[in-house]
Amino acid sequence: MALLELNKVTKKYNDDCCALDDVSFSVNKGEFVSIIGPSGAGKSTLLRCINRIIEANSGEITVDGVLSSSLNKKKLRKLRTKIGMIFQHYNLVDRLTVIENVLHGRLGYKSTLAGVFGRYSQEEKEQALKIIKILGLEEQVYKRCDQLSGGQKQRVGIARALVQNPKIILCDEPISSLDPNASKIIMDHLRNISAEMGITVLVNLHQVEVALKYSDRIIGINRGRVIFDGSPCALTTLQLKEIYGSESDDLMVELGARHAG
Repeated sequence: MALLELNKVTKKYNDDCCALDDVSFSVNKGEFVSIIGPSGAGKSTLLRCINRIIEANSGEITVDGVLSSSLNKKKLRKLRTKIGMIFQHYNLVDRLTVIENVLHGRLGYKSTLAGVFGRYSQEEKEQALKIIKILGLEEQVYKRCDQLSGGQKQRVGIARALVQNPKIILCDEPISSLDPNASKIIMDHLRNISAEMGITVLVNLHQVEVALKYSDRIIGINRGRVIFDGSPCALTTLQLKEIYGSESDDLMVELGARHAG
């Protein structure tokens, strides 16, 4: 059974804007899947529909055998513990420390009162510290997040997702604000999470060369429709032109220059 299944998912913001148009695909346990496409293609909408930050107009989304669209708030909260989310702009509480932000990943398991007062077990704290160490942040454990670099903040976001014990992690443009060195560190961590922990990773990327390097599979979308779904080695120049349209010529020049370098 696939871990994630989308069947004819459509999302319209108004009559003239179809952000997702009849999208169907499935993702297996431990797969590393990159979603590529131009700005406005529907990549972020897709991830937000999967965890129901926004609601699809029609179609079905199944996560770990559970039809998410049928769930009430309480059951949806439980399902979301299986779905980690990493954001482009980190979505951290800057005035709190690294470990406090990481422990927020456990809030889905808490009562409202326990969450408000930050009541975490010793086991949860030890798990958070272990994950922080894996991500190379042990020296920043008690630093406020507003004292960190962008790459460090994104690693905190990854740690917060991992402490949920998720089955899938959704990453919305996780490296778009980072320099090449920090981007490589983030992508290496995400790849290891998939390969070594068996966690499914679904990542939106604007950088095609990064998708080609790290992915088991690439899904290309444009105007809310799936244009390509296959292995990186199967992605042709013609298909890239279909995905990126008028942007494709500049993209080809950039990819060619990087390959030559």
